[in-house]
Amino acid sequence: MSGADGPGGGASSATGGPVAGLLTRLFGTESDVVRDRTFQVLLLGSVISPMGSSVVSPVLESLAGPYGVSVARVGLLMAAFTAPSIVAIPLVGALSDRVGRRPVLAAGLALFGVAGAAAALTTDFRVVVGLRLLQGLGYTGIGPVLIASVGDLYAGEREATAQGVRFAAVGLSLAVFPVLAGALVSAEFRLPFALFLAAIPVALVVLLVFDEPTRADAGDGADADGEDSLFGRLRDPLVLAALVGRAVPSFLWFAFLTYASVVTGRLLGGSAAVAGLVVGLASLGSALGGTQVGRLTAAFDGRGAPLAVTMALCGLGLAGFGLATSLAVAAATAAVVGAGFGTVLTLYRSTVTGLADAGARGGLVSVGESVGRLGSTAAPLALGGLVTVGAPVVGFEAALRYTVLGTAVLGTAVGAALGLLAGRAHTDAGPGVDDDGPV
Repeated sequence: MSGADGPGGGASSATGGPVAGLLTRLFGTESDVVRDRTFQVLLLGSVISPMGSSVVSPVLESLAGPYGVSVARVGLLMAAFTAPSIVAIPLVGALSDRVGRRPVLAAGLALFGVAGAAAALTTDFRVVVGLRLLQGLGYTGIGPVLIASVGDLYAGEREATAQGVRFAAVGLSLAVFPVLAGALVSAEFRLPFALFLAAIPVALVVLLVFDEPTRADAGDGADADGEDSLFGRLRDPLVLAALVGRAVPSFLWFAFLTYASVVTGRLLGGSAAVAGLVVGLASLGSALGGTQVGRLTAAFDGRGAPLAVTMALCGLGLAGFGLATSLAVAAATAAVVGAGFGTVLTLYRSTVTGLADAGARGGLVSVGESVGRLGSTAAPLALGGLVTVGAPVVGFEAALRYTVLGTAVLGTAVGAALGLLAGRAHTDAGPGVDDDGPV
């Protein structure tokens, strides 16, 4: 299937009308991908995929008291959710290459919804941490499978646009659910977990409606040790650099998510509802950033420069957020963090899908997502440790601000360098993998 002839029509086949015109202005000439029913199911799943972090992040400080734990320890609710992905995502991704995307996606959504909603039934912090681990395991069958499925359907600029549209759906979800969570936690601290029930009907839709983009047999493509196999791609140093670089934006984003409520609440005097609005604004920025990925890939010859620049934008926003002295500044810099994150993450995901053919794509995408989850998991643990060590020396506020600022500076430098290497990996992959579409 070529990028020009994939589902939804040709590369520039958007029909007329105000809606089509708006989509073209937002996403570019490939925006007609939204007419494909299979892609629409992927968009529905994309609304669910970010809820594991967006529902819990803005209410973390509000949960510390009811659960009887410190602000630093309540961050385990974020780490517990991301931890299973480090090991499980590559296995689940390889499984989806063999048995198909649909059963893995449906099962992941069901576990995600049931485990997440069950947290509303207990007040035991240890039980909630365990349920978050199970919910994180469910996520391993959602996010990476959605990303790989887009790569199955499209290629080239069309694939990049589709990833941007999908991430816009993620961003809109991120803009809505933090606000709902912030409002619900004020009424009863367990209510935000009930929002995860939304995953159950989506799992049913996947089972009933989703048309499998591809089903790569175990014997397809090169042999298990060949250059085009998963392990063959992992032996390429530039591919490894691209996968490691994928972790940096996730680290910076989770640094923001973990301390968004602390900065806006404890340091700036905002309520949980205000924290939800700030996270929602950052998420809206991420949605808008993701819409421009198709245009960026069309405007540049390679992926390196866009990856480096948007990584710097994310780091600049995080630094500004860490130094914010008012809620207005915090809100503005949060939007910058989101815009940078949404763009660079979508670019990375589009880049990684172009580094393997259909027989290894699910596995390689899943390895990238696993590395990304490693960054997500490490952020609350690393920053929490630094703040805990620094607080007795310079005070809690100074320790928090210096930690966030240092994270932003170091993350920008490392992320920009790895982004340039990732761009080289994508160029070296050549037209045989990306521009001609799945094989």
